Amino acid sequence: MFFFAKLFYTNMPDQSQQPAILVLQDGTVHYGRAFGATGTTTGELCFNTGMTGYQEVFTDPSYYGQVLIMNNAHIGNYGVNDLDIESSGVKILGLIGRNLEEQFSRKQAKGTLSDYLKKSNIVCIEGVDTRDLVAHVRTKGAMNCIISSDIDDVEELKKRLAGVPDMNGLELASIVSTKESYEAGDPNSKVRIAVMDYGVKKNILQCMTERGAFVKVFPAKTAVSELKAFNPDGYFISNGPGDPSAMGYAIDTVKEILREEKPLFGICLGHQLLALANDIPTFKMHHGHRGLNHPVKNLITGRSEITTQNHGFGVDGEAVKKSANIEVTHVNLNDQSIEGIRVKNKPAFSVQYHPEATPGPHDSRYLFDDFMKLIEGNK
Repeated sequence: MFFFAKLFYTNMPDQSQQPAILVLQDGTVHYGRAFGATGTTTGELCFNTGMTGYQEVFTDPSYYGQVLIMNNAHIGNYGVNDLDIESSGVKILGLIGRNLEEQFSRKQAKGTLSDYLKKSNIVCIEGVDTRDLVAHVRTKGAMNCIISSDIDDVEELKKRLAGVPDMNGLELASIVSTKESYEAGDPNSKVRIAVMDYGVKKNILQCMTERGAFVKVFPAKTAVSELKAFNPDGYFISNGPGDPSAMGYAIDTVKEILREEKPLFGICLGHQLLALANDIPTFKMHHGHRGLNHPVKNLITGRSEITTQNHGFGVDGEAVKKSANIEVTHVNLNDQSIEGIRVKNKPAFSVQYHPEATPGPHDSRYLFDDFMKLIEGNK
């Protein structure tokens, strides 16, 4: 009886809405209803388990190149607001939901999720059993997919999907990075931080400026000589999308920064780049970590924290153990993966998760305080 109900739910679109089709790389097909823009989109399938913060998630540049499953049953029920964006706009390439809501209840909202996604030209599908789909990805692993609300030929969609590149080897950070340098904070601040933008979130910058820092954000492929001209007291290496091992230019940048002996802090992709700059390889995870409640243990303090995460690549744990230059500072309590490192004899550290946590808990905000203390101590 349960099996029949699931088939009925995922394969019988509401005839009052335009139908849509989702095809996975392994041949799995789901039928649902169109939402957002009409069209066809492709990307790597991933899922986020968070129950809130959908607009912050959609505008996180680290999701570029991906089609996102939101696991919560209702998405869009508090509308959208300009205050909740984390970048210049929506960065996901497609959205899959069980119920994507037209109506909203929040007084501060400026519009509906549907209109927001239409303006951003994001193709979506709803009416899908997302819990079943998430379980499928957790079992089979990350894979590419295609969503269409204008093509109803499954075989044609499979042909198009076959031409979509794998995330392994894709360099995407330079696509989402700023094209021009810009500044934030008080220019008269005693603390100046150069930010390498590989897909930085707005709240990361805010977490530094509200602690008194003056930051200058640089495009992904900026020469280190230009960074030095800013005369920074510290460097920040941002989060971002794609395969870190395909970013040779960024790995070289981090190596040069490390030679300066100035404080360096990396988040997510920045964490992976710091590892690669110290000859620690990265790897493609089975299905990644994306959500608001991942438990991490700080090995230095012995304390645990609930963290926000969004990454599909990780740092090789065995290589870290053999390294004479790297110390592990944080581990994931679910799977023991590496969540934080620091470079021995250098003022450089990084974490795999997102301490700015928008959306998410604030347990890890202390890392920005640690970064500021490291800068002040180094000066």
